[in-house]
Parts: sequence; C-alpha cells; structure tokens
Amino acid sequence: MNNLIVKNASQVVTCSGFAGKRGKEMSDLQVIENGTVVVTGGVISHVLKEGESIPINPSHYKVISAEGKALLPGFVDPHTHFVFGGYREEEFAWRMRGDSYMDIMNRGGGIVNTTRATRAASEDELFAVGKQRLDAMMQLGITTVEGKSGYGLDKETELKQLRVMRRLNEEHPVDIVSTFMGAHATPAEWKGREDEFIDFNINEVMPVVKQEKLAECADIFCEKNVFTTGQSRRYLTAARKHGFKLKIHADEIVSFGGAELAAELGCLSADHLLQASDEGIRAMAQEGVVATLLPLTAFSLREEFARARTMIQNNCMVALATDFNPGSSFSASVPLLFALACIYMKMSPEEAVTAFTINSAAAVGRADKIGSIDVGKQGDLVLLKFPSYKFLPYHVGMNIVDTVIKNGKEYSEK
Repeated sequence: MNNLIVKNASQVVTCSGFAGKRGKEMSDLQVIENGTVVVTGGVISHVLKEGESIPINPSHYKVISAEGKALLPGFVDPHTHFVFGGYREEEFAWRMRGDSYMDIMNRGGGIVNTTRATRAASEDELFAVGKQRLDAMMQLGITTVEGKSGYGLDKETELKQLRVMRRLNEEHPVDIVSTFMGAHATPAEWKGREDEFIDFNINEVMPVVKQEKLAECADIFCEKNVFTTGQSRRYLTAARKHGFKLKIHADEIVSFGGAELAAELGCLSADHLLQASDEGIRAMAQEGVVATLLPLTAFSLREEFARARTMIQNNCMVALATDFNPGSSFSASVPLLFALACIYMKMSPEEAVTAFTINSAAAVGRADKIGSIDVGKQGDLVLLKFPSYKFLPYHVGMNIVDTVIKNGKEYSEK
C-alpha cells in the first residue's frame, strides 16, 4: 500500500502550491516546525503541525522518526540528456586548454560526437547505463527527471532513446518526463540543408513519437549556428499541433531572441538563458514561461551565469536543473547545483529550494502532482541528515540526503 508516516521532522519544508511561484513568492517555503507527514497508498494524505494527533491507525503504516532532520519535497530535475552512448572526456580537456564549446562543435565534436556513439549503442546498452544514472540521481534526492532525446538525429535512434526512457519509466522508481529533441543539432548528412532537416523531423519523426506516446514535450536548440528563431518557430508550432508541450534551449551562447520566442509561443519553459535580453526576461515573466537555469553547465563551460536575480526581480518563475549530459555538464550533482545557485547566482537558499521543487515541477508541467508537500500530491519526499534546508548550499558539495521516499516507499542510503 505504500503507507508511511514521517514523524516529528525538525522542519517540513512544504513549498506548498499547485503552480510555479514567481518573484518574491519564491522566498516563501511555508515551513512547519516539528511537523509530521502521512502518505497513504503512495499519496500525501496529511500534513500535520506539532501537537496535532495523527488521525489514522499507525499499525498499518511504516513510521520514520525524523527528529533533527528536515523533510522536503522530492527534487525535480527538469532538464537532462541522461540517455546517451559514449563519453567526451577528451573534449573536456580541450576546453580546459581554451577551445570553446562552439569551436569543438564546429569541427565535428560536441553533440554530433555523442550522436555517433548513441547510434552505435543497442537499446539494452542504453537502458543499462540509463538505469545506473537514475540510481545515482535518486541517491541525491531526485524523484522526477526530464530526459531528452537528441543524440540520434535520425528517426531510428531518436525513437530508440525515447523507447529506452519509456522502459526506464516503467521499471525504475524515478518518474521520467520524456522530451523529443530531434532538432538538437544538424548531423553531418544534413549539413547545409537545415530547413529540410526541420521538415524531416516535423513530417517523419514527430508523428511516430506522438503515435507511440513516447514523449510529452518537444524541444529545439535555438542558437546561432544551430537553428534560427524562424526554424525553431516552425518546429515548435508543428510540435504544438501534435499535442506536445513546448520547451526551448534559448540564448545560451549569444543573445538570439530565444526568450522572446518562448514567450511568443507560450512555451512551458525556456532553458539556459545565459544571454537572455532584458526584453526577453520581461516577456517570459508576462507570459508565464518558466526560466530554467543550468548553473552546472555555465560552471563547466567557464561562462557567466544566468541572471537569476534579474529574472526574479522581474517576476519570473525560475527553476533549476542539472543539464546532465556527456558534454557541457557531465554531472547530476544536486549539492553543487545548490552551492552554485546560491554562491554565484546570488539566489537565496529559499529561492533555490523553490526552484528545484515546485518551480521545476512547473517546468515539466507537473506542479499539480509533485514538487510540494501538499495533500493529494504524490508521496515523493527527501529527508535530510540535518535539521534545516539551509544545509543544502551551506554543506558545499556534500550529499546530505538521508532517505528518499518515492510514492510512499522508503529508499535509504546509509
């Protein structure tokens, strides 16, 4: 039945709400001191303050005594590329000597390098490495993760990646929100024919992804020397007609109008945004587009961080994600994510927690089901080893997760 009581937590950090939070709202975590949470049949049934009696028979429940530990919603990672073949450690070394991300990409490295290895990998091989990566993410407190295709760049391999994610979603405790990203880069066989490659994705791949129900969202890399705003508009408009929710890689390398396009199309989220313009930020706030920021990527690429403070001050919904991928962010480190967000992006601990719970749930269209400790939501919880959420950025780079609870079932790493 997945019945569980987490009793007398020093803090129950509810992040309460059923939609993403904007601006100043991001600072209100609605913390209950010495609270208790009851999960019945995998769903949160009671959130109790100190002194309130538990209105159920505890003999039917497993009980966790959580004195001295903080309880939070399970973390939601709303931007990853975790299903891929091969690695790019050599390219990392090239970047350390001064080669830029785009320089490496333009000479056949980057995304296209991973494409070769992913095409060569079998579905079972991708499943096995995907499972290992999900296991590691779960130990860090991630209970829902978004995963993108985009390392096939052909029909067969794009579908293979998405089928692997479907299998993993069925067999692994972590929930996976799958995103079709056929337009991640232009493969060698389509170079110089980018418009035709967009047509290929729209006409040949999207309908199959939809027919087989392999993805909830669609995404494109809108960037100079990748795909133009016009190509991105066409791709995403077609994706909407197929019923996909829209996401966009926007304004990562240069200010390119990606944030403005996300607002124009009403995208669920715009991601990266290192170079987003003031106008683009205001437009996203006005249209309710979640600004998903990826500090591990900026850190790994030695780039300036996205302007989180400006976005929050302009009333944006800001989310955080790891961008786990083999090139620009080969890490799903939640501890490093919190440290970078607070120390270098100047987010408060409260804003960072909101950004990786209820707002990251909003970035994958699931804020009504996950991302907060509210009655009726999935019983996805994270119990920390310390009495306060403030230890997340303070204990720099250290995993402080004591217990992960997924749909009311306990997963401990002692």
